[in-house]
Amino acid sequence: MILIVDDKTENLYALEKLLESKNFKVDVANSGEEALTKVLNNNYKLIILDVQMPGMDGFEVAEHLSGFKRTKDIPIIFLSAVNTNKQFITKGYASGGIDYITKPVDPDILLLKVNTFVRLYEQTIALQDVQYNLQIEIDVRKKVQLELKERAEQLHYTLESLPIIAFTAECNGKIDFVNQRWYNYSEKSSVFPITHPQDKNIEEEFEKAIKSGKAIELEARISKTKEIEYCYHLIKIIPIKDQGKINKWVGTFTGIEDQKRIEQKKDEFLSIASHELKTPLTSIKAYVQLLSRALKTHKNTKISTYLDKAQSQIYKLNELIGDLLDISKIESGELKLNKKQFDIKTLIDNCIETIKQNHIGKQIKIIGNEKEMMIFADEARIEQVLLNYCTNAIKYSPDNKSITITRVAANNELLIKVKDHGIGIPPEKQASIFTKFYRVEESSLKFQGLGIGLYICAEIIKKHQGNFGVESEAGKGSEFYFKIPIIIT
Repeated sequence: MILIVDDKTENLYALEKLLESKNFKVDVANSGEEALTKVLNNNYKLIILDVQMPGMDGFEVAEHLSGFKRTKDIPIIFLSAVNTNKQFITKGYASGGIDYITKPVDPDILLLKVNTFVRLYEQTIALQDVQYNLQIEIDVRKKVQLELKERAEQLHYTLESLPIIAFTAECNGKIDFVNQRWYNYSEKSSVFPITHPQDKNIEEEFEKAIKSGKAIELEARISKTKEIEYCYHLIKIIPIKDQGKINKWVGTFTGIEDQKRIEQKKDEFLSIASHELKTPLTSIKAYVQLLSRALKTHKNTKISTYLDKAQSQIYKLNELIGDLLDISKIESGELKLNKKQFDIKTLIDNCIETIKQNHIGKQIKIIGNEKEMMIFADEARIEQVLLNYCTNAIKYSPDNKSITITRVAANNELLIKVKDHGIGIPPEKQASIFTKFYRVEESSLKFQGLGIGLYICAEIIKKHQGNFGVESEAGKGSEFYFKIPIIIT
C-alpha cells in the first residue's frame, strides 16, 4: 500500500485516482501528524510526501520516520511546488527521501518512479527476510557445532580416562582421536595396531564395517610397539548415528589376556576330566548292563526299577561327557565332519522317535517333512543339533506339551526350525545364547544344564558353512533354526 501525504484535498484526490487507475492500493493523510500515526500502525511500501504543510512539514515527518527501525527503510518521494531551490532538494535527500519531484508533476514520470521504488522496496524486504532466515540458520548451525564440539570433548575425556585403548573416527573411517594408551601399541594415530598373523586384520575389518554400516566385535592378539609378545584384546567398533546417518565411529580395545588364559586352563581341565571320566564310565555302563541281565528274572521288581534309573543316569552322564569332549575338540580345532549322503526326512523321523521315547506325552508337529530329500553332510552331527534343539524346546516349555519342527528347502539350502511355546528369551539375551557356558539368569536356577549344548550346535553348523539363530519373545516361546547348504563341499 502507498501513503500520500498532502494538506490539500484536491492534490490527494488527483494522486489517489492516478495510482488507483494502475491498481495500486492507496491510503491518504492530510497532515504530518496524521501521516506519522498511520505509518506506525500500517505497512506501506512507499510514501509520497508533500514538503510544505502547516504544523509538521514533510522534512520533519521524514526525519521522524528515519529514526524508527520499522519505518526507516520505507522509500519517500518528496513533492513540492514552492520549495524548488537546490537547498531544499538537498535537505529532502538528507532527511531520508530517495527522490524529490517538483510540481506540476508529470503523471507518467511519477508512475515510473512509483513502480520502480515499490519494486525496490519489495526486493529489499525479501532480501531482509532471506538474510534473517540465513542468520537463524547460521545461529542454529553454530549452536549445533558447539554442542557437537562439547560432546566430542566429553567423549574424548571419557575415552582418555578409561583403562583401555580407544579411538574415534569420522564417518569415512579417518581416525580423528586416539587416547594415550593407543601409542603403547602404535607409533602413529592413523595406523592401527598390528595383529597376530593368524588373527583378523583390524583395518580390513573396519573397512568392511564402514561399507556395511554395521558394528564389529572381534578378538585379536596385538603387541606393544617394539615387543614380540602378543596379547588378546576384545575389539569393538560401533557407529554413532544422527537421524539414521553415521557421523562418527567409536572403537575400544579391551585387554582379555588374563581371561583367555583362565579359559584355556578351564578347557584343558575339561578335556582331561572328560577323557579320564570316559573310561570308568564305560566300565560302569558295561557292569550295569551285565547286572541287569543277571537279575532279569529276579522276583523283586524294585531291583529292575533301580537298574533302569541307574542306566538313565549313566546315559545322561555319557551325554555330558560327550559334550565336554566335543568342546575340547572344538577348542583344539579337531572337530571333524564325516560327510556323506543321507535322507533328511529319515533323520527327522528318527529324531522324533527318540524324543518321544524319552519324553512320553509330548506332541511333536511336523511341517514340510513329507518327501525324501538327500543332502550331503555329517548325518550324526546334524542329528545331534536337531536333538539338542528339540530337547531344549521340551525342557524350557514345561507347561506346554507341543513343539513344532519345520523343514524348508529353497535356493539349494536346507532350513530346519524348532518352535516351542515356553518361557522365551529376552531380546537382550538372545545374542549370547549360543556362546559357551552362557545361561539366561532367569532359567539357570529352574532348569539344569551347563550351557554348552547350543555352543556345540553353533560350531557344528559353522563347520557345515551354515548359519543359525533364534527368534523369541519372553513368555511366548522360542523358535531356534539352522540353515545349511544341501551339498556341503
